[in-house]
Order: sequence, then C-alpha cells, then structure tokens
Amino acid sequence: MEAGHDTEKTPLPLALTRFQVSEEYGFLLPDPLTDLPAPYGPWMEIAHHLPQLIASHQLRSRVHQMPELSTRHLRGREELHLAHLVLSFITTGYVWQEGEEGTVKVLPQNLAVPFWGVSQALGLPPILSHVDFVLANWRRKNPKGNLDTIISLPGGESLRGFILVTLLVEKAAVPGIKAIVQAIRAIVQHDEETLHKALQELAEAIGNMSQALKRMHDYVDPAVFYTVIRIFLSGWKDNPAMPDGLIYEGVSEEPMAYSGGSAAQSTILHAFDEFLGIRHSEQSTAFLHRMRGYMPRPHRAFVDEIHRAPSLKQHVLSSGDTRLCAAFNRCIAALADFRSYHITIVTKYITIAAAKAKAGRAELGGGDGPSMAKPPSALENKGTGGSHIFTFLKSIRDTTREGMINA
Repeated sequence: MEAGHDTEKTPLPLALTRFQVSEEYGFLLPDPLTDLPAPYGPWMEIAHHLPQLIASHQLRSRVHQMPELSTRHLRGREELHLAHLVLSFITTGYVWQEGEEGTVKVLPQNLAVPFWGVSQALGLPPILSHVDFVLANWRRKNPKGNLDTIISLPGGESLRGFILVTLLVEKAAVPGIKAIVQAIRAIVQHDEETLHKALQELAEAIGNMSQALKRMHDYVDPAVFYTVIRIFLSGWKDNPAMPDGLIYEGVSEEPMAYSGGSAAQSTILHAFDEFLGIRHSEQSTAFLHRMRGYMPRPHRAFVDEIHRAPSLKQHVLSSGDTRLCAAFNRCIAALADFRSYHITIVTKYITIAAAKAKAGRAELGGGDGPSMAKPPSALENKGTGGSHIFTFLKSIRDTTREGMINA
C-alpha cells in the first residue's frame, strides 16, 4: 500500500477525534455499554447464555422463539455497537452450533432483519468481525481496572484470554497512532526534530505490541483455540463448509457471503503500512483492502487520510538526514518483527494444533467448550478471513522488510 502525495486534500492538523479514534484507547471503543434498553431484553438474555446454549445445542431453538424486535429504539453509536456485538455473536453461534457439518443455509428473519438494520446504520457487515469481537467487547470488572469481555462464546478462559490479549495489542498501539499524527504534522512543517521523536515513539509502540502479543501463550490453550474457538470466527465467504454463503431471511432471497473475523480487519496495521509506504503484493493488497470494509467507517477514513498525506519515505529520502533514515528503518524493522511473531503464533495455534487434533491428541480441559463431532478442517490452511494464511502472512512480512531505506 503506497503512501499518497496529494497534500492539498489533507486538512491539517490531522485530528484523531474527527475519525472516532480515542487519545486514550485508539481504535478501541472507549468504555463500551454493557446493556441495551429494556425492549432488547430478549437479545441480551440469549447473548449472556451463549456458551451454555451452544454446548447444549439449544441456541437455534431459542432464536426461533425470539421476537422480531425493531431497531428504532436504539440511540447513538454506543447502543448500535452493543446491538451489533450481541447480534453478531448470536448469529455466529446459530450458524456454527453443530460444527462444520451441521451448518444452516438461512438466518431466520427475527435475527437477520434487525442485524441487517444495525449493520447498515454502522456501515459494518452483518457478521462477527474484529470490531465486535475485540474493539467493542470489553468492560472493567472492578474499579481497579481488571478487564473482562461483555459477551462470550464457547472456549472458557482461553476465549477470554484470546480476546483480551488482542485488546492489549490494540491498546499498546495507541502511542504509535498518535505518533503518526504528530509525524504528518512535522513533515508539513519541516520540523525534523519532532518527526524524529515521533518515529522513535512509533517504533517503541510496535515493539510493545509484540510484547503484548506474547501474552497469548499465557492465556490461550492451542487445543481449545483450534478445536473450539476458531470455528466461531469463521465466515461464509471462501469457506468450503458454507460454499453458497448465507441467506438473510427478510433481507435478500439470494445468499450473501462475508468473511470471518480476522486480525487483518484491525485498523492499526493498515495505518502503519500507509504511513511507512509499505507496498504489498497485488494479491495481498486486494485482500487487505477488502478487509477494510469490515472496519468502522471513520477508521477507514483515517487510513485514507494517511494515504493522502505527504509521503514519509520520500521526505526522509530527500532530507538526507541519517538520523531520520535510521529512525524510519527502526519502525520498519519493528513492524517486520511483529509480523514474524504473528507467524509464530499462527504456527502454534493453527498448524501444530491442527496436526495434534488430527492425531486425536487434542484434549479439552475443564469443560472449556463443546467438543465438535470432529476437529474443524474447512479452514485448516486458511485464516478465518479466508486468506491462505501462511502465504499471506509471509508475503506481507517480506514486503514490510523490503520497505527499508538502504543507506
């Protein structure tokens, strides 16, 4: 993704608040609501019991008994985000309750119509995505700030750990997001000292994201992730288990296909790539640009604004400043290292876990979730977003490294 050079269209200063990006929380929804207005009690009642309803194979029958509720009582962005979170979790549970071999072709109207309406209002697709799973799905358990999820799925503590570690990666990125804004301002003002400091802060933030990601090992059991959690992140696009997509009854008579939740839907790395002028392969770029459709509209606009800003790389090259060049390369190295570590995580939690599951050695401890009839295999070599995962991850890691400035 090449950085743009059209400075005339870039209103400065680039203010985070214009794009619903928080100074404290970045792309995370600040202090999300945890309950909807009273008329939506039937949704909340089901959502709060999803792990049990799925494990006992009762979710689908409960959904069929659910009243079709109008979305007209929802007010403001926070209520819409919570409604989308609740309906997306219920939907993914409904679709995958019986595993890959027991999928449905139709999402019932009493779920599909309100989910579609809320999705249209937010500019999000009607499926569980990174926004729902992580950005809007956190709350404080107590005044000390201990975190928990708002809505859960089968997977117990491993599911909770997976969501909250991903949230910590998002939180670690916040100083880097602010550094981009400062750096773009500094480029326009030819303030090399501020630019150098901003690049140092960006590299440090990316390093802290890698440290946060390492906590995955402490909180997420690979066997539980692969055999229980992963299927609920699967979508109905590029998925052999649902080759025709899903009919949203009352919305469309034709099936629709949407990708599952994926780290590629996080705005952070898109913003970093655009700012650093990273150019990925045509195939990877096409997939990443499609994933932008799963981000909140204001966050997409933020990435577009960075794309239109003056090129950092060209500025560093033309400055001839060795300090700036070194600081730029540190950012590239940190981002490549983060992507390498992500490959390490995927190897452990998908490739090795898949091999163990195949061999029948995967053991689910402590009743962490329902044991599917057999381990999921439809997306064995793919990410939940539908990409060929190792080809994609290695490609974007390598093209990141190629973004280095050769001194």
